[in-house]
Amino acid sequence: MARYCHECGTSLHTASAPAVGVSKAAPAKKKARKVSAYSKRYGREYKRLKTKHPRASFGSLSKKAHAATKKGLKK
Repeated sequence: MARYCHECGTSLHTASAPAVGVSKAAPAKKKARKVSAYSKRYGREYKRLKTKHPRASFGSLSKKAHAATKKGLKK
C-alpha cells in the first residue's frame, strides 16, 4: 500500500492525520449469549473437584470435570 496520496502527495499513515475511510462511530454492543446447561454443569463439576483437589492442575481437573458433565447430562 502506498504511503503517500498519488494525487496530492500527503502522507497517509501519520499519527496526526485522520485515517482514510475510518468512521469515529462507536461499534454496536454485542448481545451476550445464554449460558448453556452443559456450561453450567461443567462449572459446578469443576468447582467441586477444585475443592477436593486444590493442588491439582487445571488440565487434569478440566478433563475430569468434562467427563463428569457428559456422564451427568446423558441421564
